[in-house]
Amino acid sequence: MLINKNKLMHHVRAYYCYDLQYLSHSQFHTMKKILFAIIISQLFVIMACAQEKKVPYDNNPAAGRYYDVRGIKMYCEVYGTGKPLLLIHGNGGDISAFYKNIPYFSKKYMVIAVDSRAHGKSTDPRDSLSFEMMADDFAALLTAMHIDSSYVIGWSDGGINALVLAMRHPEKVIKLASTGANLTPDSAAFAPGVWRDELKDYNFGKDKPRTTAEQKNNWKIFMLDWLQPNIPFSALQQIKCPSLIIAGDHDLISLQHTVLIYQNIPHAYLWIVPNSPHSTLQAHTDDFNKQVDDFFSQPFHY
Repeated sequence: MLINKNKLMHHVRAYYCYDLQYLSHSQFHTMKKILFAIIISQLFVIMACAQEKKVPYDNNPAAGRYYDVRGIKMYCEVYGTGKPLLLIHGNGGDISAFYKNIPYFSKKYMVIAVDSRAHGKSTDPRDSLSFEMMADDFAALLTAMHIDSSYVIGWSDGGINALVLAMRHPEKVIKLASTGANLTPDSAAFAPGVWRDELKDYNFGKDKPRTTAEQKNNWKIFMLDWLQPNIPFSALQQIKCPSLIIAGDHDLISLQHTVLIYQNIPHAYLWIVPNSPHSTLQAHTDDFNKQVDDFFSQPFHY
């Protein structure tokens, strides 16, 4: 809420002067005390609003640094203290995807928000990119930070990365929450119409010349989702940590596909968020933060 201090004082003076003639001496002093209290409280609000600053997630030198990870400079920002919590964003995103979640979780956890390989500030000019490469990156990042294991939240491609990280490096994941993940790149994994739109984008862009580094990188991360992942459902049996599988009830990922992911992980809960699109963590921030925090904090019921 933005409050104009000059307008506030003008209205208070006008109110005070207008009613003065109708007040007794005792009423006058009572009103004076009330108005003084109102002014002081509003000034505190004004000062609080003025001091509040939006955190520039993904561009915060006070919290960010680079780590040498498997041939690239991987960028991450750390907020808060406590048990480590790794946040992994989706395709084409960066740390700022979690702008609604970091303030909540950083009160209790050491939040490690990371730009994935070929995303944000973690640039990678090479042609190849895979979810297996990225999962190995996250494991190496935790090692470089001297962190044995971490809680993990992944959204979309980050949800895939969370699953692959738990498969390839089970010792690194305490518990994971994966929202909006898919295991195959074909139409069976997606809600009706989503794959057809992707096909149009592929056909439109496949023969276009790409001369700049940005154009080449954008096509590389598009092709990541066009061709990958290719994970058999049975491979999810490798995940040993408790897992919370999440999707919106009108997600980009089909409900049936999400249920199959849940059913093939040995120790998993399923949460289909009502009235939610793909962006569960943004569309239903309060519910998402609390449900995931409760899942991390409470014992898993086997």
